[in-house]
Amino acid sequence: MSMSTELPKEVTLNERDSSYLRQAITWSANGRARGNRPFGAVIVSEQGEVLAEAWCNTSETGDCTGHAETNAVRLVSPLVDRDTLARATLYSSAEPCVMCAGAIFWSNIGRVVYGIDAVRLRVFRGERAEQRDAELSCRDVFASSPHPIECIGPALIEQASAPHQGFWKR
Repeated sequence: MSMSTELPKEVTLNERDSSYLRQAITWSANGRARGNRPFGAVIVSEQGEVLAEAWCNTSETGDCTGHAETNAVRLVSPLVDRDTLARATLYSSAEPCVMCAGAIFWSNIGRVVYGIDAVRLRVFRGERAEQRDAELSCRDVFASSPHPIECIGPALIEQASAPHQGFWKR
C-alpha cells in the first residue's frame, strides 16, 4: 500500500505533546548543525520523564541506520522494560520511516507523535535517488502490529519544516 500524495491535515496537540515535539524538533536542528540530516526524537514516559533524546547521526557515523528514532530506541531499550515503553510516547520531528516504525514496533513503544509528514518531506527531498524514502506510511506498519501503537500527526508542521529549509537540494 503506497502513501497518498494528498497532504495530510495538521492535528492540534495539547500543551504536553507540543512541548515534547518541539524538543524533538530542536534535536533535528542540532543534528543538522552537526552535518547530519535534520531529524530528532524524544522518548517520554507516561509520567513525563524524558527517557531518551537523539538526532539523526548518519553523516557523523556513516551508519545508514542512525536515524533519530532508531538511535533513541537503541538508547532506551536496554534500560527500560517493555511494559514501561508500552505506555511511553516517542516524539519525532518527522513521520517515522519504515525502518524507524519497525524499531518502534519492536521496542513496544505504544504511542508516536510526529511533526512533518512524509508527503511534505518529499517536497523538500526532491527526486534525488539517495534522498528518496520507501513510500510506505508508518501508520501501515503500526496497523500490522499485534499490539496497539497510537499515531498522531502531522503536527507543528511549520516548526518541524524549518530545519529542512535549504537542506535537501544542495
